[in-house]
Amino acid sequence: MALSAVLVAFLLLPTLVLLARGLSADFLPTLLSPVVVDALRVSVWTSGLSLLLTVLLGTPTAWLLSRRRFPGHALLETLLDLPITLPPVVAGVALLLTFGQSGVLGRPLELAGISLAFSPAAVVLALLFTSAPYYIRTARAGFSAYDPDIEAAARVDGAGGAGVFWRVTLPLTSPFLLEGLVLAWARSLGEFGATILFAGSLQGQTRTISLAIYSALESDLRPALVLSAIMVAFAFMLLLLLRVLTAGRRGG
Repeated sequence: MALSAVLVAFLLLPTLVLLARGLSADFLPTLLSPVVVDALRVSVWTSGLSLLLTVLLGTPTAWLLSRRRFPGHALLETLLDLPITLPPVVAGVALLLTFGQSGVLGRPLELAGISLAFSPAAVVLALLFTSAPYYIRTARAGFSAYDPDIEAAARVDGAGGAGVFWRVTLPLTSPFLLEGLVLAWARSLGEFGATILFAGSLQGQTRTISLAIYSALESDLRPALVLSAIMVAFAFMLLLLLRVLTAGRRGG
């Protein structure tokens, strides 16, 4: 009990101190300052767009990996999980070497009039690269968690492929998909290394919450404290939602 208390105190005390400092008397004025508002706005819309792309592209990918076996299946699964283990800075270098001005695809994109590096689009790509594997991994587990014969029975009853997916597959896997969304969103909101290397830190354009906190530490500590407190509160709500989804899945 004593050892547990030491660890619990070590984990909780810094968080509580941060909340106490961040939720101080000047919380509201600082929250409404341009630095904080811009960071929140950039983070919300870039993480939201990244999450939308994750769902649109990651759901069929997870379904394919759970339903089909083909040469190189295990290798593909490993490669899709690789960004989870890569340091974010390495991910940023990889994106820059691929989509940057001197990257593999940089020149063709430039000829087409598209410049991705150090733009808002680069933020979305960095978040997608680092967070989508969490959704794919969880969604893949969801699609593999139930018997495919359930889908086959629905087809026997006359349901088409799209009808089976929307009326049978998605309801059965929805707890897993929601859990994957929570994990992906939490990862994207906390992203730093890949974003600062590939997108830079331009206020109002590419400076997300994490980048704004880092930047504020060099000048004015108040925005850093307020944004940190917001991140702690939001992370707590996401974790609580994740616990509820996990408990509901186990209950099911």
